Amino acid sequence: MRIAITGASGLIGSALCASLASDGHQVLKLIRTASSSPDELTWDVNKGLDKPSALEGIDALVHLAGAGVGDKRWSDSYKKEIKESRVIGTETISRTLANLNQPPSVLISASAIGWYGDTGIEKVDEATPAASGFLPEVVQSWEAAADAARSAGIRVVHPRTGLVMSSKGGALAKLVPLFKLGLGSPLGTGRQYWSFISLSDEVKAIKYLIHKKEISGPVNLTAPTPVTNAEVSKTLAKLLHRPMLPIGVPSLILKTALGEFSQEVLGSTRVIPAVLQRNGFGFDHPTIALALKSALAK
Repeated sequence: MRIAITGASGLIGSALCASLASDGHQVLKLIRTASSSPDELTWDVNKGLDKPSALEGIDALVHLAGAGVGDKRWSDSYKKEIKESRVIGTETISRTLANLNQPPSVLISASAIGWYGDTGIEKVDEATPAASGFLPEVVQSWEAAADAARSAGIRVVHPRTGLVMSSKGGALAKLVPLFKLGLGSPLGTGRQYWSFISLSDEVKAIKYLIHKKEISGPVNLTAPTPVTNAEVSKTLAKLLHRPMLPIGVPSLILKTALGEFSQEVLGSTRVIPAVLQRNGFGFDHPTIALALKSALAK
């Protein structure tokens, strides 16, 4: 298959590109800088692709590009960047595909479990309505931005990704150094649920969705056993053979350090991957212990 990918240099994108290439697929990377090889194509969030005709006849496009939610403090300008990088970028990709003479059969357009907001201990799945607030509203607009592709008859799938467990990036990469020093502890009360997925299961699920013609719409990419932050912390300390501080990081400190983004760290979202489970998808790392072991091994 010939598969195009945006966000190919990111944590998920780079792992996906490597896996697809290993499987024998031809990967076309859509990049934001000048292309320097035949497997690269320059695109701009606002202006589109330099050579949209290069996408004629591709089998699938995986759209992962977007500003990192936790990369910077949430100023008004960065919140605008978070939203526009997702919504405008997806609209651009969606319109480009809709205008092709030979469009791909599927668009995998990234989304996030931010759709659900803070759900406490309540289990939620793909049938749960969107919450209110900044991130839920961003995710709603993000998914709706692919409407042009849907209207053109392209199968559109929105993988709502949870916390990706990888030592190379994301939340875990920031926690591991502290835990190795014996300074790890739960965040806030530790009772908030973290809906996680290993990086390899994330890649495996995206590849599954490319091929699974029966699936469209939102799909939760989270392991079937979400756990509390305290359990994540306890398991990580055990695997690293380090003690864990008995007192969690106070919520006030996190709010001061992270600003509005602290709501996402302290909030609880207990997500169930109902669509993947109904379709018989097999997780390699269904528990936090297995997911962390996989992350630390790499």
